Amino acid sequence: MPVNKMPKSDNSQPQEAELANIPDPFDPKRLRLSQDFGATLGVKKAILTIPVRKPSKETWVRVHPAEEYRILTGILELKEEREVYLVAAHLWSALATEATFSPRILFTAMTRQGVLFLWPIRPQGQGGKSDSWNRSALEAATLSMTGWVRIAANMNLGAYDVFESTGSLPDPEWPDIPFRDILQIAFKDYLIDDFNHPVLRRLGGNCNGQLFRCLQENLAGGFRILSA
Repeated sequence: MPVNKMPKSDNSQPQEAELANIPDPFDPKRLRLSQDFGATLGVKKAILTIPVRKPSKETWVRVHPAEEYRILTGILELKEEREVYLVAAHLWSALATEATFSPRILFTAMTRQGVLFLWPIRPQGQGGKSDSWNRSALEAATLSMTGWVRIAANMNLGAYDVFESTGSLPDPEWPDIPFRDILQIAFKDYLIDDFNHPVLRRLGGNCNGQLFRCLQENLAGGFRILSA
């Protein structure tokens, strides 16, 4: 009597289907990071350094359009050392005749590479012959509140050439930090708030002696200045 044999089940097809559904760990599409991967991972960039300088001639910049992100204040600039110091308000009158001290508008700015910096520009009516430089720099800062600009010194013109980008460049991503914190980061090691500051003592040793006389007239006591 013939025996009916059960047909063998073919398990190879389901296994092949399962293997086909396993993701390829080396698939470039799965490995490629998106442009906003930092936001996806919950990563926030810590801003620990903010330069205080004018932009270089090859740098495209934008200036923060909000008025609360700029300030007219007093700074002390040592050009040879390339150092800019923020000066406390109670010292301004004492430093009024010091050549290295002057008013500046500090604009919050950013480069195309996302570098946040403060752009110091002398206000109009300060410095005589340099008015054309100041005026063109201020105009550049105003233009850069709405579009990307680049500046380059034109010695024959006696002012900055200002170039506007005609391309479709994205707006900068401004960090969500108050202007007060920007000032603190930028000037954390460059704040002069005391007559006994090393920079003032060094300037006081200069031959002209102007700083000595100003400080002597404004000292409240407790700090003795040696004559030059």
